[in-house]
Amino acid sequence: MTAAPAPSGEGAVEARPTVSLGVVVAPGLTHDITPETAAELAEDLRRSHPSVDWHADLVVDRLVEPPAPTSDIFEAARAMLLERDWDLGIVITDLPLRRARRPVSHHLIPTYGIAIVCLPALGAIHVRRRLRRTLADLVDELAGDDKGEALLELATDTAERPGWMRVLFVPIVFVANLRLLFGMVRANRPWRFAARLYRALVAAVAAGAYGVVVADIWRLSSAMGAWRLAVTSLLSIALTIVLVIAAHGLWERAPDSRVREQVILFNVATAATVTIGVLTLYLALLGLILAGAGLVIAPGLLSATLDEPVGFGDYAMLAWFVASLATVGGALGAALESDEAVREAAYAYVPSTTAMRR
Repeated sequence: MTAAPAPSGEGAVEARPTVSLGVVVAPGLTHDITPETAAELAEDLRRSHPSVDWHADLVVDRLVEPPAPTSDIFEAARAMLLERDWDLGIVITDLPLRRARRPVSHHLIPTYGIAIVCLPALGAIHVRRRLRRTLADLVDELAGDDKGEALLELATDTAERPGWMRVLFVPIVFVANLRLLFGMVRANRPWRFAARLYRALVAAVAAGAYGVVVADIWRLSSAMGAWRLAVTSLLSIALTIVLVIAAHGLWERAPDSRVREQVILFNVATAATVTIGVLTLYLALLGLILAGAGLVIAPGLLSATLDEPVGFGDYAMLAWFVASLATVGGALGAALESDEAVREAAYAYVPSTTAMRR
């Protein structure tokens, strides 16, 4: 803690000590957490602790490679706090945190002067508002002011709960895990998955364009019927998901029993991210192909090829079938992508370490 210089001369005010607060953010969370986040936190703390001034440093650093137990995160954060001469430190991570086998949104060690916040555990909506409140509460707790009600969340161990509370323990844990999972998937931004994979996108569009202009595919789509098309689309989506995960080693294995539950959450979040990404690609292809078919295939030509009157339903069936083929083409294109490119697309991972100060 340092003292801010006081102006000299008549009317000078007494210098206030300055508390240096470090905020360490995982690279994949920088779209939600910016230097303004640190500035807003410093302003909140000046209002709640007016006896001191506050200076916040925002540093982008993963600290540990996942999966990792919480103790490793604390040790790495403690080393950074000492290296940078901070008074207090808060780590905002995308790694799941647990206490007594239950997911929690944060941990803290007042002796170290360090708290860890799991951003995905705050949920998928109103994240920045919840984070701002949580950060202020945690600093209050680290500073010795017991104001943070958020710290009471799931704090009591199962054995200490009354009997009726133990009955509620399983659904509470389920809901907490579900909220954590939604937050992890949101942090990955799965709707942008396909757009980040250039080869997959090119292969999917090329396959779709080919399917629109081939008369044999028109006949196949007309003859298959709705249930065969539904099965084909489900198989193409499932095949694409499995191929992307398997080809690039996205399915993790637990190297340590301490992180087994964390790895399970990683894998579920990965599967959900890739699934949403592939579904987004499929729906986008379906719309593009339907529009393209309506533009380039004249009704008379399609009617002559199918040897029957045609309407919007025939174009929709064609687009449905071609979108399934194009999705598989996208999967083959994704298999040609580098592992690094696919991981960046799936996890919104930024490999560089950057320091931003306010």
